[in-house]
Amino acid sequence: MNYYLAIDIGASSGRHILGSVENDTFIMEEVHRFENKIIKKDGQLCWDLTLLFEEILEGMKKCKTLGKVPMSVGIDTWGVDYVLMGNQDNVVGNFVSYRDERTHGMDVAVEAKMPMSELYQRTGIPKYMYNTIYQLMAEKNTSALKGVKTLLMVPDYLHYRLTGVKKTEYSIASTTGLLNANTRNWDDEIMTACGFPRDIFQDIIMPGSYLGDLSSDIEAYVGYQTKVVVPPTHDTQSAAVANPADTDDALFISSGTWSLMGFERSTPDCSPDALALGFTNEGGYDGIITFVKNIMGLWMVQCIKRELGDQYSFAELCGLAQQSGIQSIINCDDERFFAPENMIEQIKQACVETGQQVPVTPGEVAAVAYHSLARLYQQAADNLETLTGKQFSSINIIGGGSNASYLNDLTEHYTGKKVFSGPAEATAMGNLLTQMMHDHTVSDIKHAKRLVKQSLLNH
Repeated sequence: MNYYLAIDIGASSGRHILGSVENDTFIMEEVHRFENKIIKKDGQLCWDLTLLFEEILEGMKKCKTLGKVPMSVGIDTWGVDYVLMGNQDNVVGNFVSYRDERTHGMDVAVEAKMPMSELYQRTGIPKYMYNTIYQLMAEKNTSALKGVKTLLMVPDYLHYRLTGVKKTEYSIASTTGLLNANTRNWDDEIMTACGFPRDIFQDIIMPGSYLGDLSSDIEAYVGYQTKVVVPPTHDTQSAAVANPADTDDALFISSGTWSLMGFERSTPDCSPDALALGFTNEGGYDGIITFVKNIMGLWMVQCIKRELGDQYSFAELCGLAQQSGIQSIINCDDERFFAPENMIEQIKQACVETGQQVPVTPGEVAAVAYHSLARLYQQAADNLETLTGKQFSSINIIGGGSNASYLNDLTEHYTGKKVFSGPAEATAMGNLLTQMMHDHTVSDIKHAKRLVKQSLLNH
C-alpha cells in the first residue's frame, strides 16, 4: 500500500497524518501531534521556529518506526507569516507572529504609497492589519530588511529545510497582499511602490507541484528518502480541496482558529463592492479562487479554554454553552479580541458596554462567543448573496470547528440555511489528496471529492 504524509500545522497545534487509498476508500492515521503556541521574545509575539521543525522531523521518524514510509510529504500552515534569511541562509530577526502589534499604523504607511482601492483592484485582498504587506512595511521602517536575501512564507521555509529548494507556493502567496489576483504572480508595481526589494521573493509554484527530494542530511535523520509535493500550503486552501459540496448553491466555512466563509469561483472579484464588504480572493488548487470573508473563528473559544486552565475539553465547553441559555452577542471581529491579555474579561466588558447580560459561568462565556460567531456567519452569508445576486441554500462546515455541534445548530438558526458538517480533518485530507493527485493514486478533483463524501458516509 502507498502512504502519503500530511503535516498540518495550525496556530495551536500540529499533526502528522498518514493517508492511503484502499478499495477506493480513503484511510487516515494520525502518527504525531504537537503543541504550537505564541511566545514572547524581545518584546514581540513570536513562533518557536526551532521547535516547529524539530517536531516535523520527529513525526517523520515515526513513520519509519511504523514501517509506513510515505511516497511523498507536504506541509500546510496558517497564512501571512514569513521567515527572512541572509547571505548564508541564516534566519534574520525574530519569527514574528501576525498577532504582534508591530503593524499598527502600517496601513497609513502603505496607503501613502498606493491607495487601498488600487491595492484591492490588483490583489483582491482587503485591509487586514496582520497581512504580510503591513508586516513588511513595519520591517522596512526599522531597516530590518537590509541584508535580507530571501523571504519564504512559513510552509515554504519548512519545505526548504526539508529539500534545500526555495520556492513560494501559490495559495500561501495569495495571503500576502502582494500577489496579483489576475496574473497569479507577484505584483511588481506594489513592491516597487512600497519599496520592498523584489529579489528577495521566490518563484511561485502551483499546489500539487513536485518540489524536490529530501536533502541527504534530512534523509539520514529520518531514515528514508521521499518526495516533497507541495499541497495548497495555506491550510484554508488545503481544506477547500476536501470540501465535499460540489453544487453552485452551497457555501462553505473552513472552521478553526479562523473561520473563512465563502465559495469557490474561477475568477476573482476585485470590485469596490467586494472591498467595501471585506471579502478576500485567495488562490487555491488548480488556480481556483476562494472568495471568502475572514471571521475571528474559534480563537476566542481556544483562549477561553486556556484561561480556564484547560479543565474543560472543547466538547465539554460546547455542551456547557448549549445548557447556559444566555444569548448576548458581541462583535467578535473587534480588534480587542485579536490578542487580548484576558479574553474572558474582554468578552464580559463588551457585554457590559452594550448593555447585555454579562456571562458568569464558563458555559455562558463560551455561549456568547458561539452566538456572536454564528451572527457573523449570518452577516457574511447575507453579504455574499447581495454581491452575487444568488441564493445559497446550504452551508458546509469543514475543519475542526465542524465538531462544535452547538455552533452548527446556531449557524443553521441564524442563517436559515441547511448546515452540513465535516470532514473535521479537511485540511489534512486536502493536503493528502493533492499529493495523491500528483501521484495519480487519485485521478482528479472529482475523484477526490467522491472519496471525501464516501469517508463521511463511513463515519
